[in-house]
This record gives sequence, C-alpha cells and structure tokens, in this order.
Amino acid sequence: MPESIPASLIIDTLKDTFREARAALAAEGYRASRHDHLGWILSVPDTHQKSVLAALDKERAIRVLTCATEDEAVAVAAGLYIGGEPVVLMIQHAGLYASVNTLRGVALDGRLPVFYMIGLLGREKDRDPRDSRHSMVRYCEPLLDLFGVPHARLEGPQDVHLIPEYYRLSRERRGPAVLLVGLETS
Repeated sequence: MPESIPASLIIDTLKDTFREARAALAAEGYRASRHDHLGWILSVPDTHQKSVLAALDKERAIRVLTCATEDEAVAVAAGLYIGGEPVVLMIQHAGLYASVNTLRGVALDGRLPVFYMIGLLGREKDRDPRDSRHSMVRYCEPLLDLFGVPHARLEGPQDVHLIPEYYRLSRERRGPAVLLVGLETS
C-alpha cells in the first residue's frame, strides 16, 4: 500500500471532474457561469486531507468554503447544486456521524446529489477498515451500507479515477455517493 496520496493529483482530478460537470450542466441547459472558478470544495477541517485543503487555499480554479459543521456543508452543497454549481464535500468520518440526519434528510430524502470525500483518520494501513481497532473507522462503511449510500475507498494514487466516477454517480442517482480517503494526503 502506498504511503500517501499526492494532493496535486487529487486537485488535478477535481479540476477535470469540475470541467466535466460544467459541460454536463451546460448540456442540461444551465447558463454559463459568471465567474472563472470551476467548482466548490466545502470543508469542515479534516486532518486526514489537510495537505489537499492547504493546497486548495492557493488554487484559483477551485473555490473553498470552510463550514462550521457538516450539516451546514450539506445544506450549502444543496444550494450550490440547485444553482448549477459543481461541489464536493471534504470532511472526516466523525463529521459523517455528526451529520447523519442531514445526509438522510437532504441527500437521501431530498434526492440531492452530494459527493463526499471522507477522511478515515486513524485508519491502520495493515487492516481492512471494517477490522479497525477504532470504532469510528470500523463503523463508517457499515453506516453507509445501512443507508444504501454507494461508497469506495481512495487508497492510493491508482484510485483517483474514482473521484469523477463517484461524482457522476451522485448526479445519476440524485443522492449521496462517498469516497473514503483511506490514506493521508501529502
């Protein structure tokens, strides 16, 4: 297993994903954006993805909005989606647990596509997350399974292709889709 996932690789993949999303929105009849950024990252600070968030602060093509809570981030994501803006939520697993009701009410029952990248802080590299000693890591996938939320693991550079796939999946199913970031970013 690699040691980390390069932040630059994730950011380049997000840019491509947002470009594709903008083209899809235009094909659906949304008017062209009046600004020059490609999309939005909504975050509640995530230790596991801190290098990506730090690099995004210097990035002009992607807007970053730091939210106070995951509930707030999901609600803002819904508003941006309704306004025709591509958006990704970057949170950690504790935030998923804290915002289950919003996941259910907004993304699932409201049928709004919300794409999450969730850091698995404390993930042991030598264990499957479902076998983790840490309950926050161990119960994350079963919780997503319980709610019927499709998810995959971003475990190394070879998995970044999952970012656009799961972003599109959230749009196609009109609901949440999750990438669990198993390794820290660098």
